[in-house]
Amino acid sequence: MNRSGMELVFDQRFAALRTVALVGVLVGDLLLVHRPSGVRDVALAAAGTALCAIAARWTFGAVLLLSGLLVAAHALGSDIVPALKVLAAVTVFELAVREHGRRPVAGSVVLALAVAANRLADLPGELPSVLYKMGIVAGLPLLLGAYLRTTRDAARDARAHAAREAAGAGERVLAARAAERTAIARELHDLVAHHVSSMVLRVGIARHVLPAATVDPRVTEVFDDLHSSGSEALADLRRLVAVLRDPDGVADPGAASALVTPGALPDALESVLEGGRRTGLTVTAVVDPALAHLDAVRGLAVLRLAQEGLANTARHAGSGTRAELTVRMAEDDTVHLTLRDDGAGHPGRPAPAPAPSPARGTSGHGLVGMRERVDLLGGRLEAGPTPRGWSLTAELPASPAPVRLPEQTP
Repeated sequence: MNRSGMELVFDQRFAALRTVALVGVLVGDLLLVHRPSGVRDVALAAAGTALCAIAARWTFGAVLLLSGLLVAAHALGSDIVPALKVLAAVTVFELAVREHGRRPVAGSVVLALAVAANRLADLPGELPSVLYKMGIVAGLPLLLGAYLRTTRDAARDARAHAAREAAGAGERVLAARAAERTAIARELHDLVAHHVSSMVLRVGIARHVLPAATVDPRVTEVFDDLHSSGSEALADLRRLVAVLRDPDGVADPGAASALVTPGALPDALESVLEGGRRTGLTVTAVVDPALAHLDAVRGLAVLRLAQEGLANTARHAGSGTRAELTVRMAEDDTVHLTLRDDGAGHPGRPAPAPAPSPARGTSGHGLVGMRERVDLLGGRLEAGPTPRGWSLTAELPASPAPVRLPEQTP
């Protein structure tokens, strides 16, 4: 059986401890119980100690040699026979713990025969007593060692089974998520991307079919903006479909999934601001230059928060609204984003102090999506009306918390 380095270290420490314990038992017996009567007993004790030392590596051989030493000590009339029986019983126990099969049984049988050989003079009259001693010295250590080994193996098998089940569950979850991503990618490609592509194509045809001399330049500008925005949306959809279908097959997974390369966030934000201005908003912005070094994950969050916030402003406050975007990095690298509007463009609001829209974001999933995105990064988002409009604030910490997946069935 292959063992890891940790198991080998444990075995080495266990061997050292068992040697110290057994030598302590033997020395204690010799000094306090069965005091050696001469050089013979000292030599037998030294031999028993040496066999205990080699039992850490050659347990079966140590059992055989201890059994022979036990017979020799009895034949010589030594007083340390009880101590040698203890050493032999412990060695049989260790053999049963270490191995399974015939070797532990054979070692136990040899020790039992050694005990019986020392009591041959008492047979057959003391047969029950002899059998009892054989069972205590050789049989009981074998059973206890086998029980401990079986329990240890069962625990190891249970841990291995649990690990396999956990790995299988993880693979099933990954497979289910991959299937779900594929289904989403298919729907995005077959429905959304198809319709967006059709709209871009029709707008492009309209730009070339309508005579420039008879068309209001503002209409041409709207067509150009629609064609540009639709083309960008179509490109984003195609990249998103590619990521959903095969995240590992994308040449640059970080950039493909974030749709904004590291260092390009200020330019991407400026593009979002221009898109907001094309909808009729008056947008001003204060962007910290340090955002150019922001990581891709938080950079994507900042970009999407600004994009969705301006889209909500245009949708709910209307053309002519003034919006102000502020994005800065604190000394602890926390990103602070604030987007405020005055609501002046909403058709139903009186001037000069218009009432804010009471339920901005309730007709769709924009605000919910922003809140989920910020929560996944361990940040905080607040959105609500102000005396003159609407305010959106978000904080993204420098060290994002571990991603918390939504509690749903894949």
